[in-house]
Amino acid sequence: MATRGKRSTARKGSKPGLTFDAVRELALALPGMEESTSYGTPSFKVRKKFIARLHPDGESLVLKVDPEAREVLTRAEPETFFITEHYAGYPEYLLVRLSKVRREMLAKLVEEAWRKSASRQHLEARAKQPR
Repeated sequence: MATRGKRSTARKGSKPGLTFDAVRELALALPGMEESTSYGTPSFKVRKKFIARLHPDGESLVLKVDPEAREVLTRAEPETFFITEHYAGYPEYLLVRLSKVRREMLAKLVEEAWRKSASRQHLEARAKQPR
């Protein structure tokens, strides 16, 4: 049976592999998050502060993280989380292979990045959202 249109096979908590549309859905569900551009690629910001952007390879996401989290993630899951030589000097950024990441993990990382820059009002609005 043929399926019409593009549909992500990744379900919450199931198989790895997301599209940028899924990233957009996760990001824009957070209060105050806006889609923008950064270095010519789609990005997400809250209060004009960078959270994430599509890497120019079109297959990875550049994500703001704690440097300690970057270290842990790149060691634990190098097939999913990595850095390039360019990002070696920027410990607050992590590259995420969208084809490998699980939705619940990316949702958690995006929300953690958002929380660091969100306003008190945004945080309060998030607390009121159903999960």
